[in-house]
Amino acid sequence: MINFTEPTITKTEKDYVSDALDNNLLSGDKKYTKLCNEWFHNYGYKNFLLTTSGSSALELAAILSKIKPGDEFIVPSFTFSSTANAFMLRGAKPIFVEINPDTMDMDVDKIEDKITENTKVIVPVDYAGISCDMDKINQIAKKYNLMVIEDAAQAVGSKYKGHPCGLESDIACFSFHETKNFTMGEGGAVYIKDDTLMDEAEIIREKGTNRKQFLHGMVDKYSWYKIGSSILPSDLLAAILYGQLERFDEILNRRLALWNKYYTFFANLEESGKLRRPHVPEYAAHNGHIFFILLNDEETRNNLMHFLKEHDIVATFHYLPLHAAPLGQEYGYKPGDLPVTEDAAARLLRLPLHHNMADEDVEKVCNLVKEFLEK
Repeated sequence: MINFTEPTITKTEKDYVSDALDNNLLSGDKKYTKLCNEWFHNYGYKNFLLTTSGSSALELAAILSKIKPGDEFIVPSFTFSSTANAFMLRGAKPIFVEINPDTMDMDVDKIEDKITENTKVIVPVDYAGISCDMDKINQIAKKYNLMVIEDAAQAVGSKYKGHPCGLESDIACFSFHETKNFTMGEGGAVYIKDDTLMDEAEIIREKGTNRKQFLHGMVDKYSWYKIGSSILPSDLLAAILYGQLERFDEILNRRLALWNKYYTFFANLEESGKLRRPHVPEYAAHNGHIFFILLNDEETRNNLMHFLKEHDIVATFHYLPLHAAPLGQEYGYKPGDLPVTEDAAARLLRLPLHHNMADEDVEKVCNLVKEFLEK
């Protein structure tokens, strides 16, 4: 069986977990959380906080944005529900925008048409770890005085114009779910550009209190200041993540090698019109998170997925567009509103890609895809 995804866990991660258990490092913001924060600080993220999930990172960002009932946020329909949920939980309305089928990211040329006097935030999503065109998005945001909150859940290790993904946005949100390149099982993080927002974020993350200042000896008692939640991950989980970060180059390079093997093999099938490979713009350097192909129609995609399954290979489609989902329709959307998004989502197939795959596994997948499409 070739699984679609698997985490890579070695003795390094296990040793750190044992150390955390032996030293009662169970609650948040202890040794391994601090080590992770230091690692990301050195990587380029000045203000960085671990969270309990990518979803809670987005929810923290939504609170910081001051978005409220009656406000609107612009977001691609081709994304996970958490991207929209975070802002809808504050009472805001999603305004869905088409994707660019070349990158599966938000179509920046369609953003301005969606802006109204109620728009407060633009939420780009870095699909498959391929960065959005952040310069163009930020130009629009500046023109209309909007906040940019980047869903970079899949983009840890990716870059935009040579810089780590997320640095171009007011806030960026990341995920360390077990399906991501670097994992802590369940977990996430936020990067916050504005230093003053960082202080507020730490209070929100600590149930709305200034408890962190108290623990650091900055105040003699702590109190309740803002609406907040418990968004600190266990240091036990941070121990897993720190082991992953120590293997950062190893994991990143292996995934990129597998991704490139797929990409090279499918060149001829793309040239003959059987499929389309991912397109990575010049401004982006991705992290090998997802390798997908776009087939010519939904029926071919579905039949190929079942064909691979018959050969013990797990391939899968991805998001069902949010605007056409039951909740999306409650907000006035319907199938057919975003035809580019719907068409691409129906034809996309994700192939197995994880650190534990052997080169021979990729070759088997490639050969079976070729066999099926050349019948």
